Amino acid sequence: MISKIKELSSMTKIKDRQLLLFVIACAAIGVSQSIDSAVFNNFLNDTFHLSVTQRTILEIPRELPGLLVVFVSGALMFLGDIRTAMIATILAAVGMMCIGFFSMSFGVMMIWMTVYSMGQHLFMPMQNSIAMNLSDKRSIGKVLGVMNGLNTAVFLVTSLVAALVFRFVHVHYAVAFAIGGAAYLVAGLLIFRMDAAKMESPKNNRKLFLKKEFSLFYVLSVVNGARKQIFITFGPWVLIKVFGQGVSTFAMIGFITAALGIFFKPWVGHLIDKKGEKFVLGAEAVFLFLVCIGYAVAENTGFAITMVCACFIIDQLLNAAAMARATYVRKIAKDKEDVSPTLSMGLSMDHVVSMFIPVAGSLVWNAFGYQYVFIAGAAIAVLNFVLTRKIVISQ
Repeated sequence: MISKIKELSSMTKIKDRQLLLFVIACAAIGVSQSIDSAVFNNFLNDTFHLSVTQRTILEIPRELPGLLVVFVSGALMFLGDIRTAMIATILAAVGMMCIGFFSMSFGVMMIWMTVYSMGQHLFMPMQNSIAMNLSDKRSIGKVLGVMNGLNTAVFLVTSLVAALVFRFVHVHYAVAFAIGGAAYLVAGLLIFRMDAAKMESPKNNRKLFLKKEFSLFYVLSVVNGARKQIFITFGPWVLIKVFGQGVSTFAMIGFITAALGIFFKPWVGHLIDKKGEKFVLGAEAVFLFLVCIGYAVAENTGFAITMVCACFIIDQLLNAAAMARATYVRKIAKDKEDVSPTLSMGLSMDHVVSMFIPVAGSLVWNAFGYQYVFIAGAAIAVLNFVLTRKIVISQ
């Protein structure tokens, strides 16, 4: 891990201390992400005994902050990316801790979940924007890849610990959420110590906007929101409701995904620099199509659980392609100050669709079976591939 940090330092023109602080902050968030991935869906199932329909409806308030993030980030633009990222981590920490300790009812839990989700979604575009500001033009993909790889290394260790602990020891969900919230607070403190003046323009004239030059990015964001939400909502629910898997299974899946991701994410970053965004996003669409078909036909095989887990892992790894959408914006932007607002706008457009896909998916699940949800996902993957053929980046 230390060698990776040194590698990042050699690729940037920013002082090592700034890079080191941000890398460790992202690593701390990896702890929180691992805990969320391992326990949240089982927490909902064990605490509130939700049906498929109830779980999918819950995605509306959970994803609402993603829709609103463009307005929240716009209101905070005067602070710059670094201070906005710090606020995001504090929101996520408060929300995550309160989910564990103060979810006296389903309605109250939804409030804390929304606070937590706002912190998560607000941090997403800031993370990519800050990371790209830490790199030079020729190594944007490499910097993002290595930093995501470091985050994944921490995710790996946390997932392994969670898998072992939940398998052999009874741990209250509140304890897990408290640890995740504390990790977010550590990240916020580290980001607070970064020197924004050395990384951001003293004249921050960014505004909310829709620009024609980013039209394809907006469309790709909407399509990505649709396909992403199918996997976020229905991927785990298939394992829980159809195959009866518990926390230890999700923790082990997280462990395997993270172990592969340590190498996969830097490799994707390398591919972005060498092959370009068009190649990477096209490949993502092809593999997503295969994953969707895998989910749809799994029960007809003699190794259904293994196949579904494999599809789940591949989908998680393919999230690394989000780096290519971010670098695409950076490369086509005429002004680098447009990057952060554009990423935030894309995230909000993503969530216009992702808020309602779960409800539509639950209707399909209940009427025809979960397999048809993933057949629809395969169709979305085809559309995504067609759109990636339109990517053009002027050198």
